[in-house]
Amino acid sequence: MKTWFLQPLRKKLLDLGRRNRLRSLPPVELLGDVRAEVGGKEVLLFCSNSYLGLSSDPRLGDAAARSLDRYPVGSGAARLISGNTSRHTSLERKCAKLKGCEAAVLFSTGYMANIGVISSMAGQGDIIFSDAFNHASVVDGCRMSTAQTKIFRHRDYAHLEELLKDNVPGDGGKAMIVTDGVFSMDGDVADLGKICELARRYEALVAVDDAHGTGVLGSRGGGLAEEQGCEDGVDVFVGTLGKALGCFGAFAAGKKVVMDWLINKARTFIYTTSLPVSMVAAAEAAIDISTSEGWRRERLQRLSRFVFEEISGLGKGIIDQSRDGGGLRPFTPIIPFIVGEDRAAVGLSERLLEEGLWVPAARPPTVAEHTSRLRITLSAAHTDADVERLLDVLHKHLRAMGICG
Repeated sequence: MKTWFLQPLRKKLLDLGRRNRLRSLPPVELLGDVRAEVGGKEVLLFCSNSYLGLSSDPRLGDAAARSLDRYPVGSGAARLISGNTSRHTSLERKCAKLKGCEAAVLFSTGYMANIGVISSMAGQGDIIFSDAFNHASVVDGCRMSTAQTKIFRHRDYAHLEELLKDNVPGDGGKAMIVTDGVFSMDGDVADLGKICELARRYEALVAVDDAHGTGVLGSRGGGLAEEQGCEDGVDVFVGTLGKALGCFGAFAAGKKVVMDWLINKARTFIYTTSLPVSMVAAAEAAIDISTSEGWRRERLQRLSRFVFEEISGLGKGIIDQSRDGGGLRPFTPIIPFIVGEDRAAVGLSERLLEEGLWVPAARPPTVAEHTSRLRITLSAAHTDADVERLLDVLHKHLRAMGICG
């Protein structure tokens, strides 16, 4: 038994537990988009990314089941071998259309898409400019790219411009600005208009991880660039099929020549088994439903606005208001309730769970030190009564903690 290896791990895990940062897998049985059994107790979910309420829509299940009449359960190989079917290319066309792009390429997950896009588009001699609050997959993509990475302060585009001025790639090198569209822990959004303007001025590429905007923002659900009218200024989008669209998988979208480059150079595309056709078929149905049933986005916007405004009124400093700057913000379904220290955030989450509401605490390193929070997410599947219950229970426990009156 390799005690020299196991003992340090146990010690580090015990330390995480003492600091309220030990993570474990919760026993979950999903009962729908916003309901589940957690540890045998039925709860309301305010932590799911099924923003449009599509993950349990029977039309997605029917599409997946029908595909199994013709296709195997598994695809059997990577896309470049025998894992490429007409259904994969059909879904890619729909993803490209959703983003207003020439072409798209499917990836197995959003994490793999970001790593594949960034690491294949930037390398030695290039410089990446990355928002400080970008998702971990973007951070890892930058690390794996071998390019030099410069971090600009969150949504601080004056700082971004300073970095662009002071860090010019050498001969043959290029600059690339990478940003989340909707930031996953804060729910605020990038100013893509400003980013694209700077990219034109300093001859930089623009890559946007629009995982939390796809399906949610824009009149068609095209995402943040559609919402802000900036589709033409973005060189590569990454979107997910596993959040608002209720399925699994991800895609990159952009010019055909860029997608052809990813097919040839993105290691997370080349060296992995392709998505099962059943999931591809379900995702096609999800895109059709999302684009045609705009009421889902309208309801989500209404609920998001209501909850954001109600929580903002519960007490000063308990929610990050920075996303409201400049009138830029659409209301997103991610509402961060900043508590502060780890123990307080975990304790509040446990109290809510006791009352049948599941909102796990987000702690460092996922968020910055001293900003532990409840990351509340909303879905078009939530009823008005569900939302009122959340607010009532939250208000009761905040009063008991002395945070609000």
